[in-house]
Amino acid sequence: MAKSFVKFQTPADAQAKALQVIEAAKAVNACRKGTNEATKAIERGEAKLVIIAEDVDPEEIVMHLPSICTERAIAFLYVASKKDLGNAAGLKVGTAAVAVTAAGNAESTLKELTTKFAPGKVEKS
Repeated sequence: MAKSFVKFQTPADAQAKALQVIEAAKAVNACRKGTNEATKAIERGEAKLVIIAEDVDPEEIVMHLPSICTERAIAFLYVASKKDLGNAAGLKVGTAAVAVTAAGNAESTLKELTTKFAPGKVEKS
């Protein structure tokens, strides 16, 4: 069953790039791990890209993230697994969301993703 908070499908290549951006951001201590930290980064205007796991249960945990990202004009996308998201962020457990504030040596990939997944630019499926 499709999750109600998933507004569009993210292509597999974009998911892989997002995980690479998270790993680069982790190296420069510029990723906020978890729903609460991601929400704070969005509200403070620090987040440049928000990555949300599709397999979050209960989905109410992350349901607010797409709408506040759209409100604040912050790019967001989805990855299939919270385990993959946690691994990319340097955690031993899965995480529901990660906000990237800077990408270190992956800045060009971050710019590409923020342009492609900016609110209003993504074709909703």
